[in-house]
Amino acid sequence: MSQNNPDQEDQTSGAKKTISLPISRVRLIMKSSPDVSSINQDALFLTTKATELFVQHLALSSFNNGSGKETNSLSYSDLAKTAEETETFHFLTDILPKKILARDYLKSLEQMQEEEADF
Repeated sequence: MSQNNPDQEDQTSGAKKTISLPISRVRLIMKSSPDVSSINQDALFLTTKATELFVQHLALSSFNNGSGKETNSLSYSDLAKTAEETETFHFLTDILPKKILARDYLKSLEQMQEEEADF
């Protein structure tokens, strides 16, 4: 009869409890890259944890810099504003663009076409 080490089980279950993103989804995203052939479990765990910490940092920064303190909520516009104004998150501006109304977009599109016609 083998004895299980209760401390080791507690550490393993404790590590799994600290991650709230589904590891299977992160594995699927990582495997979608043609450059990845196999994924080490430790690398998968660390990537998942790093992603969680990054999302938490982005959300906290957006909440503190945006209108979240007043309304006790976090909105897309807060995320987009943080991505645009903070150099650390500037690489997200293509993923989190500011929302604009369709009529404003159509006006800017017409202006761009007029400028191109002038050249």
